[in-house]
Formats: sequence, structure tokens, C-alpha cells
Amino acid sequence: RGNNLKNLTVEFPLGVLCLVTGVSGAGKSSLVQETLYGAICRRKRKESDRPLPYDDLIGDGQIDDVVLVDQSPIGRSPRSNPVTYVKAFDEIRSVFAATVEARTRNLTASHFSFNVEGGRCERCQGDGVLAIDMQFMADVYVRCPECRGKRYRKEILAVKHRGKSIADVLEMSVRQAFSFFRGQTKVQLKLKPLMDVGLDYLRLGQSATTLSSGEAQRLKLASYTSQLKRSRMLFILEEPTAGLHFADVVQLLDSFDALLSVGHSLIVVDHNPRLMRAADYLIDVGPGAGIHGGTIVATGTPEEVAANEASVTGRELKRMLAERLRS
Repeated sequence: RGNNLKNLTVEFPLGVLCLVTGVSGAGKSSLVQETLYGAICRRKRKESDRPLPYDDLIGDGQIDDVVLVDQSPIGRSPRSNPVTYVKAFDEIRSVFAATVEARTRNLTASHFSFNVEGGRCERCQGDGVLAIDMQFMADVYVRCPECRGKRYRKEILAVKHRGKSIADVLEMSVRQAFSFFRGQTKVQLKLKPLMDVGLDYLRLGQSATTLSSGEAQRLKLASYTSQLKRSRMLFILEEPTAGLHFADVVQLLDSFDALLSVGHSLIVVDHNPRLMRAADYLIDVGPGAGIHGGTIVATGTPEEVAANEASVTGRELKRMLAERLRS
């Protein structure tokens, strides 16, 4: 009943892809992020913002934890990148440490880390760049003259796996690296979630500070699909399809299926047509925005919502389902 929500009683099914739709300002975020998520966190004694006012929460015992996969940045350090975030870099460093050349030089996996002393370039401390303080302006970054942006000492760069150094690998895209590490099952298992959420084009060493909000959100999702814990998790996402190509949406749905297949649950706030058709259950909030929203207009399967003439989403779904039948 917070913000524009009008004393709602809402049931969110678990173990399925539940999509919350509605026009901008209808109350979707107020319902899902600001009420449901906060209420579950309070019940689980998990830190979060204070939820909007609500009367009761029932059924939270059926999940072990809740995760809000939002679009906030994943890190402010240039050292944070896609492969460190999904723990793939640990396996990649182990591959280089296992080479004959590395063993001959008594190099361990830690020598191939740019976060600790030993193998990193100490001039830039593994950043590959030097920050120039511009006082009242944002810092300017220039390539490190010592390592030429490679992050590592020459001795480390001399170690090759299939003709490539650790710095060369960090310049590869996720898809290129997946192919390059053929036969290295542990590496590929860590990289595959990045491909599943449509991030195969990112460079392994690309700074997290350069990622868009949508990319950051999908990277967080990839980090969870790479772990797939046995506990029953509820994942809450807001507009994960923003900026995605049609083919990437298909990959995102595959990653959703991977989570659902091991007993997790998904509540997604989005209005993507393909996502609406693929959802197991829809909750349409509206009918309008602001004071004209805040009610539940329709619930059910895509076909059931499509049959509801009072729902703007339903009318759009009806048109899309009819087009699919004609094709």
C-alpha cells in the first residue's frame, strides 16, 4: 500500500518465471522492489532499504534467500572485470601456472594475478594505466610506460599457453576465449554463463567501470548461474532485456531456464514482448501511471492475460499471439 499501490493482495508463484508488467509509473517497482524484496529481506534478517508499508507476508519459508539483480555498477575499480566477477580468472591463472615454462620458473597461479605483488607490474600495480590527478576535474588515465598497458612483468608475459600470454587472453572476447580454452573444462564452465546472458562480446579484461547498467545486471546474473547453489533462491530483476538484441533475449531466457531447472524462482519486471510470451505467469499492474495506476489489472498465463480486454498488456499480448498463430 506504499506510493500509489492501492491496498493490494498479490500472489507471486514460485518455481516459475513470473513477469510483472505495466506502463511506466504504474507501480511495478513499488510492488516488487520496494515492498516484496524489502519485506523478504526483513523476514530473512538481510540488510536492505526499509520496505514500503505492508500488512503481511506469507510463504517466504519456501525460499532460502532472495537476490535483487539490479542495474547498479558492479565495481568502481579498473581491476574489476567480467572474468574476475564470475571467478573464471582463477581457473585461467591455474592453466598458465601449469605450463612447463611456469613450472620451470617456479611460478604459481598467484604470479598471474594483477591484484597482488609477484607477477604484476609494480609501476601501475597491475592496472595497466596510471591516474593523473586533475584536481577539480575527473582523473585522466594514461597507459603505463613500464608494462605498456599489459599489467604484468616481462617474465610473466613470456609464459605462453598455446602461443598466447596472460595479457593476450585478457584482450580476447568471451567467445574467443571459450574457443581458445578448448579442453579446459573448468575454464569453459565459468565462461559459459557469460555467453548465456548475451555477454560473449565483452573482453575478458574489460574494466567493470565501462559496462552499461544492463550489462552490469546481466553480469551479476551470470555470476549466480555459474554457481547454481542448491538452496532455493528467489531472483528479482528489473528490465534485464533493456538494450538487448532479439538473439540475446533468447540467450537470457536460456539462463532463466537454467535457474528454474534447479529449483530457483524468478520475478522479473519487464515489458519485452518475447519475455511476455515466454513467461509462465504474468501480473499486470495499472491501468495507468501515478494515481491512475497501483492496481492489479490482470494475472495468469500469457493466454489468460491476453483474454483480458481491460489490460493494455493483454491487448498487446493478444495481438502478438495472433500474429504467431498466423506465422
